[in-house]
Amino acid sequence: MRRAVLTAASTSALVVVLLTLKPHHPAGLPGSAAPAGAVPAPSAAGRSPRGGHPVNGTYTGTPITTRYGTVQVAATLKGGRLAAVKVLRAPSHNGRDRDIAAYALPRLTREALGTHSAVIDAVSGASYTSEGYIRSLQSALDRAGV
Repeated sequence: MRRAVLTAASTSALVVVLLTLKPHHPAGLPGSAAPAGAVPAPSAAGRSPRGGHPVNGTYTGTPITTRYGTVQVAATLKGGRLAAVKVLRAPSHNGRDRDIAAYALPRLTREALGTHSAVIDAVSGASYTSEGYIRSLQSALDRAGV
């Protein structure tokens, strides 16, 4: 009898704890909200005059405000493919922000150049910076018509 009471009590406590946790919704999923102060990425309305094919050049992404600072990138396209990504703005309010940016941004850039898109994985431990980078890169690619 004591075992049943103990099991029921611990199960109830676990359910209460689980219900109080906030779920994490990555950007772009239905039902997810953008972080406070975030600028939504523009749509793909900026198609190039060549019938929808991307034009070579450098396109600046929207600055994305994250919890730890603003992230903005510029994407360079050559031959209709992503050739380079330059980080224009990154969180740098304190040493920890600079350390995270120094760790995460080169990895995000390598992955974006490897996939030639903004469909990349976030860097563990740099979720907000990763989200800002991905959204800014996607807005630059949208402007290019990619």
